[in-house]
Amino acid sequence: MTLIKTSLLNAIAVAIKMLTMLGINKILAIYVGPAGYAAIGNFQNAVQMITTLGSGAINTGVTKYTAEYHADEAEQRKVWQTAGTIALVGSIVTGLLVAVFNRELADWFLSDDQYGSVFIWFGLTLVFFVFNTLLLAILNGKKEIKRYVIVNITGSFFSLIVSALMIVQFGLYGALLTLAINQSLVFFVTLALCYRTTWFKLKYLVGAIDRQSAINLGKFTAMAVTSAVTVPVSHIMVRNLLGENLGWDAAGYWEAMWRLSAAYLMFVTTTLGVYYLPRLAELQDPEDIKKEIIQGYKIILPVAAACGLVIYLLRDFIINLLFSKEFMPMRELFGWQMVGDTLKIGSWILAYVMLGRALIKTFIVTEIIFSLGFFLWTWILLNYFDANAPVVAHAINYGVYLALMFFVIYKILNAEEDER
Repeated sequence: MTLIKTSLLNAIAVAIKMLTMLGINKILAIYVGPAGYAAIGNFQNAVQMITTLGSGAINTGVTKYTAEYHADEAEQRKVWQTAGTIALVGSIVTGLLVAVFNRELADWFLSDDQYGSVFIWFGLTLVFFVFNTLLLAILNGKKEIKRYVIVNITGSFFSLIVSALMIVQFGLYGALLTLAINQSLVFFVTLALCYRTTWFKLKYLVGAIDRQSAINLGKFTAMAVTSAVTVPVSHIMVRNLLGENLGWDAAGYWEAMWRLSAAYLMFVTTTLGVYYLPRLAELQDPEDIKKEIIQGYKIILPVAAACGLVIYLLRDFIINLLFSKEFMPMRELFGWQMVGDTLKIGSWILAYVMLGRALIKTFIVTEIIFSLGFFLWTWILLNYFDANAPVVAHAINYGVYLALMFFVIYKILNAEEDER
């Protein structure tokens, strides 16, 4: 499937997901306010870290090797059984620990141990959460894009309905609880769709651990764990820095800006994950990889830049439509955020080569440096830009990251060409 065909099909799911996310944002703006956004952001970071650790952080590897072994179902099943067994053990152990230490986690992430029950629910349903992401990784690797899209559309509608009911009824607690259990419930939809294929059986998910598959997946575990720790922690640190120095409303404005940014960029980022990762896993010739990169810059980057420009020009309308007048101060964040987002997509087109070719050391080192860099830039710029500090830091950080990615990736590809 080509980039354009994949993008168009994926656009259906993304458009629906964007609309549901924006609808949820509007409900959150009305019922929890800016300060509530900061708490939700911290909890989402907690979910991201815990889920990654509980799954063994193997989903990107599952997608890569499922695509790479597209002509060898026996090898694919070895990967799935190894990944499933790791995920089963990891999610059960992690889930129990989350449930036991629920108050401590609530106090650390939410500064209020009364939200401990949210972590109990999350811990008890973590195994379903983890297996949902594993099945999605398999569908992606098998290029079952239609089923992948159906699952995402179902999850979007389910999230909107449950979120609306829970937030209206229980406020911030309802929002947190929805984030905790939503993907676990969608697992049953994903499983049903996988069962309808000719290549899937439940027994393929759990079995003996294949040594070579475990080693291959371990490379991606190292990369995913690095991202799962460094990125959320840097965001929590930035959020706390803003809250402690400028007030929690300021932290909430930045969180709202970040959520809006994630929503409009979803089309681009999911296309990268759905098309580029499996495609780069298949390609071996450095010249073919360069062609895919150039194609990405011709199609994806202009779309991201155009979307950013439109959103900047319509920022006042968007704030009133998707949030509330209480969020109007965030209008000052749009300019630098849009610049940073465009640079981000430009760098990610190159960074996906690291994932597709399992360049572990390069990925880990850059992820640590630039996650820390985001916080440090924000801290340095806080005295000069106040609430704008994190969005200016976002733009600077990704500008440097793009330049470095261009240098590193093309140096690696040129060296591979010389060896041929």
